[in-house]
Amino acid sequence: MSGNTSKNDNSPSRLPVWYAAGADHIWLPYTQMKTADPPLPVVATRGSRIVVADGRELIDGIASWWTACHGYNHPHIRAAVERQLERLPHVMFGGLVHEAALTLAQRLAALVAPADLDRVFFSESGSVAVEVALKMAVQYWRNRSVRDRTRILAFSGAYHGDTTGAMAVSDPQSTMHAAFRGLLPQQITVDLPIDEASTKAFEAVLAEHGDEIAAIIVEPLVQGAGGMRFHDAQVLQTLRIAADRYDLLLIFDEIFTGFGRTGSLFAFQAANVVPDIVTIGKALTGGTLPLAATIARRKVFEAFWSDDPGHALMHGPTFMANALACAAAHASLDLFEREPRLDQVANIARILTHRLQVCRKIPGVRDVRILGAIGVVELDQIEDLNALRQRFIAEGVFIRPFDSVVYLTPVFTIAEDELAKLTDAITIVLRPSARV
Repeated sequence: MSGNTSKNDNSPSRLPVWYAAGADHIWLPYTQMKTADPPLPVVATRGSRIVVADGRELIDGIASWWTACHGYNHPHIRAAVERQLERLPHVMFGGLVHEAALTLAQRLAALVAPADLDRVFFSESGSVAVEVALKMAVQYWRNRSVRDRTRILAFSGAYHGDTTGAMAVSDPQSTMHAAFRGLLPQQITVDLPIDEASTKAFEAVLAEHGDEIAAIIVEPLVQGAGGMRFHDAQVLQTLRIAADRYDLLLIFDEIFTGFGRTGSLFAFQAANVVPDIVTIGKALTGGTLPLAATIARRKVFEAFWSDDPGHALMHGPTFMANALACAAAHASLDLFEREPRLDQVANIARILTHRLQVCRKIPGVRDVRILGAIGVVELDQIEDLNALRQRFIAEGVFIRPFDSVVYLTPVFTIAEDELAKLTDAITIVLRPSARV
């Protein structure tokens, strides 16, 4: 593959045959293929570790984009998928259903009780789950003969996915989606109401545009890929009050925050705020198979319950409710019930708080913040992301900074010595003598 090969130990003599044969035919995400360092050839994963073809083991600091909450290759999840594979790997969800999906829907509804979020629409990715939520919100009003409510209120710093609708409710100033600004629907973006000034601005937007807004969408407690920015529960309570005042739907995007990442099973539970629609994904299957869901309150579903065929929700991912993925999700939920996952998250938070504080003294560090199993070191700037990522690999860890943020979202089952190696790597690499 083209690019600078000097920083990885990817010399041809050490690369597997499949890497050399296929590398010139893949297109990697979020990557300038001409200038980026070659990707690492992974041959195995276990626990908190990624095994590279040359024999190195890297401690994974981001749990494969926050999905592998139980660690890699958990035997309980693997066994559940194997059992399902023998019976029924997949069947279309149009006119047909299967046990794994229906029992999972029932189980998810019970998890979010006593909130009446009890209708589950499955999909294969977080972005699609968000697309479904947006379509639900707009059609909710149309099915009630209110046709002017077609816009979504979103927030600066947000990231909701890479499909067209999801991009339209992500931060419009993000360089990630800058090339598509002329393509995207024009939604309404405002700062999160975190203080008096931003709350007044938020209220002013609602006063001006309330009649055309179908829903408010927010990442509760943490704006993830937009910068790992935190806000408190009061912000979500403000949004709920405003949504009720203006008769708007409230969507919580818990793709990142759900399943323990912030310290509670779901962020909305910690905030004591019930959304009208919630999206989940990523850790839903413990990072093993793609599965997401959009869960709606009863009042939302009832707007679609009609003798009119045109009131149906016209969306249907080909692999929605895939039986293998549902089996993995069941096994993942078993582990949350049987093993002390939230206690482990609390312990990770304590360790991150203790060990990352030293970074506050490093020149160029703007902020250090921790919430649950999320640790963030924000810099004034990162001049060369590729070089910084390679320095972490040289320290034996896989940490993937973006923008001006170095962050950790480790697996919940990580050993304390492994977590210490991750935090040590950050302090070592960010020292002025090592900094890019």
